[in-house]
Amino acid sequence: MKGGRHHASAGLSLIELMVALAIGTVLMLGLTQIFSASRSAYQLSEGLSRVQENARFALDFLQRDIRMAGHFGCISDQARRQQSDTLISHFTSGGVLDFGYSIRGYDNASPSGLSLSPARIDGTDSVALRFLGGSGIAVSALGTTDSGAPSVQVDAAKWSLLNQNGGASLALFGVADCTYADVFAAAGFDAGSGRVEAPAGVDFNKYRAGTSTLYRAQALLYYIGLGTGGRAALMRARISADGTAESEELVEGVENLQLRYGLDRNAATDPSGFVGSEADADAVGDSELDWRRVAQVRLALLMASPDPAASMQREAVSKLLGVTPTLPNDGRYRAVYETSVALRNRLYGN
Repeated sequence: MKGGRHHASAGLSLIELMVALAIGTVLMLGLTQIFSASRSAYQLSEGLSRVQENARFALDFLQRDIRMAGHFGCISDQARRQQSDTLISHFTSGGVLDFGYSIRGYDNASPSGLSLSPARIDGTDSVALRFLGGSGIAVSALGTTDSGAPSVQVDAAKWSLLNQNGGASLALFGVADCTYADVFAAAGFDAGSGRVEAPAGVDFNKYRAGTSTLYRAQALLYYIGLGTGGRAALMRARISADGTAESEELVEGVENLQLRYGLDRNAATDPSGFVGSEADADAVGDSELDWRRVAQVRLALLMASPDPAASMQREAVSKLLGVTPTLPNDGRYRAVYETSVALRNRLYGN
């Protein structure tokens, strides 16, 4: 009788199983590392992109308004150098609404007595800018109200030109021609009829209808404060007629602003048109003539990404115009952006 045939059972030996597990573990570790590296590269790329995007917006806001500083219609700061008493600022001298100071910077400070909400972050600079808006409306009539107050009339259909830059409700106005400019807080206005009433003491007799223009006056302060998300942001405060500030958040992720000012090599009364030196706000001086020497602003922004970017560049951030920032170890991508802005209303010969 033939016995039954026995077949060996198919399967893996212990050694084969251990080799397979080892290979699988290596593959999984490799995939994990690839995923981690890809995620880090994406975070860094995203952080870099957001920083660059926010920096462009922040620089655009600052450059645009710094260039406008000293614009008073035909009576720019260039003309004021040649003839005195061309600009009449109907506000307290030296106050936050003193339009005699077209630009004034503050080194690690903000204007005295001005309450800011949110507050300025310590260690950052601020700069006040004053000018008449770029769009004005031709004056069609000048006269007085029934109460005897001086008034100016413009085309009501063009009233929206005065509100192109947004912000708080209209309160500050300027009337200018190519000889004089008066800046004042309106005693009242009627957008429907296009009439603006000025306070007593404003003299419109020197102006003529058809050759003068009504503008919105702008008094702005740029500074760094905590934004709605609890992180540092670029703020722009508009100064109202009563001297209070209304702040708006412009760009998130701006952690520091540092400013230096290029000074004409001659005195403000005899400008050369050449920047001969550079100084911080404290070194420029306090008087109006001191600040009228400023022809250029150099600024530096410290930008940070909104989220951690798996970045090792925290220690590589350069100084901001000689100031070394204190950086938290939070993994956010940071970079410094610098630019120089000429005050075009002070460019000699323009």
